[in-house]
Amino acid sequence: MKILKALTQEDTQKISISLAPLLRSGDIIALWGTLGSGKTAFTRYLIQHLLHRQESVPSPTFTLLQVYDTDLFPVYHFDLYRLEKPNDAYELGIEEAFIDAVSIIEWPEKMGSLLPAAHRLNVRIKVENTTRIFIFESTDSSWKERINSWQITL
Repeated sequence: MKILKALTQEDTQKISISLAPLLRSGDIIALWGTLGSGKTAFTRYLIQHLLHRQESVPSPTFTLLQVYDTDLFPVYHFDLYRLEKPNDAYELGIEEAFIDAVSIIEWPEKMGSLLPAAHRLNVRIKVENTTRIFIFESTDSSWKERINSWQITL
């Protein structure tokens, strides 16, 4: 487990960007947090870094999915806030994303027991006043190793 505090948006950006080199095809980044906690901002910084440009990265709240082709792997950005049933995620092509892409999932709790534990990094975002507390944890052995070796200074 790694806990990082972001006092500013710039800190959130640094945290997000520093996670990018740890990503591998097939990874699942599950973002847990309340409405307005910073899940989309975190994702936006990460995707822009992977794309090597300041591309618009909108929240897929209404479309449920945005796909980005990076130099390393496709990135599937899911926002499951409006998902009615866990099985509806399969209609979005989520199984394909789990195989050969990096999946970033906002509101992963909407998938219930269908959310895989393998290759999954849980990112819990807590808000205390203007500070964002990022808690990175996983039961996946590969992610545990990557989290333990992750070096970041804010």
